[in-house]
Amino acid sequence: MLSMRLRLADLQAPKWRSQGGRWINGESWIEPANVSTLVMEVNDDQVPRVRVRVKECKRDDADFVELTMEPGQARLAAGVFGTAPLYLTKKAGELHASWDLTLLRPHLRADRLVARVVARTLTRQHRYTSETLFQGVYRITERAAATFTPSGLSIHYPDPAEHVLEPRTLRPGVDPLVTLDELLTDVIRQAPTATGCVGVELSGGADSGNVALAVKAARFPDVYSFGLLAGGSTGRQQDERRRALVEHCGFRDTATPAMQHPPFCAGGVRALRKPHDPAGAFYQEAFDVVREQAAARRCEVMFTGSGGDEINAHHSRTQAELPTPKPVPWLGDKAVRALAEVNEHLAPIPVLPVPTLMAFGMHNPGFLRAGIWPVSPLAHPRIVRFMEQLPHEHKRGKALFREQIRRAGLPEWVAAPAEPENFLAVLEKGLRSYGLPVLDDMLKESILVDLGYVDGKALAKARRNADSAPVVPDLLCDVLALEVGLRSLM
Repeated sequence: MLSMRLRLADLQAPKWRSQGGRWINGESWIEPANVSTLVMEVNDDQVPRVRVRVKECKRDDADFVELTMEPGQARLAAGVFGTAPLYLTKKAGELHASWDLTLLRPHLRADRLVARVVARTLTRQHRYTSETLFQGVYRITERAAATFTPSGLSIHYPDPAEHVLEPRTLRPGVDPLVTLDELLTDVIRQAPTATGCVGVELSGGADSGNVALAVKAARFPDVYSFGLLAGGSTGRQQDERRRALVEHCGFRDTATPAMQHPPFCAGGVRALRKPHDPAGAFYQEAFDVVREQAAARRCEVMFTGSGGDEINAHHSRTQAELPTPKPVPWLGDKAVRALAEVNEHLAPIPVLPVPTLMAFGMHNPGFLRAGIWPVSPLAHPRIVRFMEQLPHEHKRGKALFREQIRRAGLPEWVAAPAEPENFLAVLEKGLRSYGLPVLDDMLKESILVDLGYVDGKALAKARRNADSAPVVPDLLCDVLALEVGLRSLM
């Protein structure tokens, strides 16, 4: 939510002033993300202590990043939402931070990677932590804080968030659907928009469908919907569901064939080697198109269905087990050794679901780059707590969400599709048409191979097998995306 360069020497006699969208003090500067829904508050009533807060333009339950400065010390703290993670690093008495990892590019080095984070990335064992791929570069997780002094930079985790461990029994006569509808609509109405021009990511599934119905009920002046079409028979059914929801809600819709923008496609961020987060989303190219479309229509806020899978999950928080990862045959010795550490240095249990927060880190910086504030109402703490208390029969198969769509008057094939959309065909096209040439280049010269994270001989074997294989191994996307992302930053 903010970017900054902060010199400890400048905090001795602070004289902050506003200039060109930044607050400047000596050689230090602080700049909020260029998003209309954010506000930057500066409080210097207790100079030399100065407090800066960048937050959503709303009263309650607002996401924020807070910076407190005084002689010899600066402290950063984050709220519970984690909408746009803050990355930071120190160098020679200076603290550098940004919501956009690429803005820290001068401080990123490919030969100084964190081995366990690389291993997590290559084996899809992602973990929620302050660690990033790069040594000395940290992420401020939700409710966490960072302190910068002449002694260095330290990260302080919060206590684990409290959660409802077991569902509760509903009182007689209580309709949980009415409660969900009221909660969701209220959360959406609080979105920080001045113009009332908003967008909705509408996939045609139950999660985004429920968000769309609540956005309709919230009665914003201008609502646009956006979606990626999967293609094939699955895509045709998805398109029909989307059309039914769009017509019901009265949105102005833009649908984008994802097959035209697969991973590694020509003209995309990876093919152009534009600086980007190596741990970004697989389908970044396609989502970049959606974000550009929303920005062209001047949407201030984009509502997403993120979090729906997590809040409907049927599991015990006390006995949860992570799935066994697929074996990755081309792991190098360095990555294999680091696998023993994948569960070290983890952040405590957050308020929001862990996979949702991790998805925010992959997707949301792209929205901020487009001047749009992403809002995921299904992951709001009030919704999360409500769903934790709900009996399992209302969550199994997203039963409550599907019933909401039925009650809205939409047909059964919209509420409970026989063949939900997936983008595996898009990934396959991206890998076969564009990814394999990237792999050919990687076999000639590779950061990951040279550093011992990837076995070049095993990767070459996978390349030889890929042409004749009915499906290109999707695990190749992890190694290719990481390699291309690292090269873009060097």
